[in-house]
Parts: sequence; structure tokens; C-alpha cells
Amino acid sequence: MTIAVDFDGTIVEHRYPEIGEEIPFATDTLKQLIADRHKLILWSVREGKLLDEAVEWCRERGVEFWAVNKDYPEENGAQNNNHFSRKIKADIFIDDRNIGGLPEWGLIYQMICSGKSYRRVLKESMLTDLNQEPPKKKHWWSRK
Repeated sequence: MTIAVDFDGTIVEHRYPEIGEEIPFATDTLKQLIADRHKLILWSVREGKLLDEAVEWCRERGVEFWAVNKDYPEENGAQNNNHFSRKIKADIFIDDRNIGGLPEWGLIYQMICSGKSYRRVLKESMLTDLNQEPPKKKHWWSRK
């Protein structure tokens, strides 16, 4: 599966043009997705030096992207009057600007591995919570 991942606000907290603190479990999850043989594309508004810094930040933490701001590593940008589309072709996009925001990274991994939507995972979670038995009273709570 090809997965496009935003940087600012998704892998790290928003501090653009600086690099913010890592969002908990972001790089661990990305490394596991790579180990699971997914193709990760860093998909960022960053360009030039700022993009290079983001790529290096990820590389230092063991995250090597398949491609950066392009569909595949060899792409040079389909030139058309010196313009090319920055629209990435991916199966999944992980971005903090999603409607509903960014789920926590453990849930993102669960959704990708199970092939279930965010809505489906939340619905199943609610059903599980509703089906749980109420906690039993401790024996010392009741008087006999």
C-alpha cells in the first residue's frame, strides 16, 4: 500500500518553519509500516532547505521514505509549462488536517493493518464498551 504522510502537525507538532517535538509514537509507527512493506511518501508543504531538514530529521530516527513530495523516487515532475502537479497518488493519506483531526498513531496503525475505517474502528470500540459488564461491587462495600 502507498501511504502519503504529512510532516508538520502529523509527525511533529506545528512549529513551522522550525521542527516541533515528535508526536508520540509517530516515528515508531512509521518504521513499523515500512517494516510491513508499505511505501511511505513524505507529503509536505516544505520545500528546499526546510524539506531537507525534515527528511534528515526523519532519517536520524530511522524513517526512510520511499519518495518525498512525489509519486515515486524517480519522478522528476511532469513538466508542463514549468509546472507540475504536487497532487500525490496514494492509497491512504495521514494528515492532521483530516476532518476529525489526527487519530493517535496506534489507532492509525490498527486501521491500516485491519483495513477498517476510522468510523468502523470507533463504532466497534463503542460496541465493545457497551457490552462490558459493570464492575462487581467489592465485598466490603455491601453490608450483610
